[in-house]
Amino acid sequence: MGKRASETSAIHSIRTIQQAESMYESTYPVNGFACSLTALGGDPSAGAPSPATAQLLQGDLASGEKSGYIFTISCKDKVTTNGADRYTGYTVTAVPQTVGKTGDRGFCGDQFGDIKFDPAGGTDCTQPLQ
Repeated sequence: MGKRASETSAIHSIRTIQQAESMYESTYPVNGFACSLTALGGDPSAGAPSPATAQLLQGDLASGEKSGYIFTISCKDKVTTNGADRYTGYTVTAVPQTVGKTGDRGFCGDQFGDIKFDPAGGTDCTQPLQ
């Protein structure tokens, strides 16, 4: 797969993760957003979906590596009610496994559906995706 195809795949994967996060938040409103790809993934043959394995992402993307990119989720804002944390914001990032070889740009998305990129291939995403 070429760099351009890998970058296109990374952008589509971020959108997929954003959709999964939206479904997770509406399915598990007490938890808010998922703070890991593992929580969005899960094997349907292992039992019913849960907040720890919601079965909203396919295994390759839930593993954190796909098409030459490495994906991570980090939660940012939370509200604590009765000792339970509810995450109200997240950032998802996709960086090339090898900058210049598997991709040139890094990509970032959030709960608002925005996707920006870092032309240097990192997570300093300041450029809006056109």
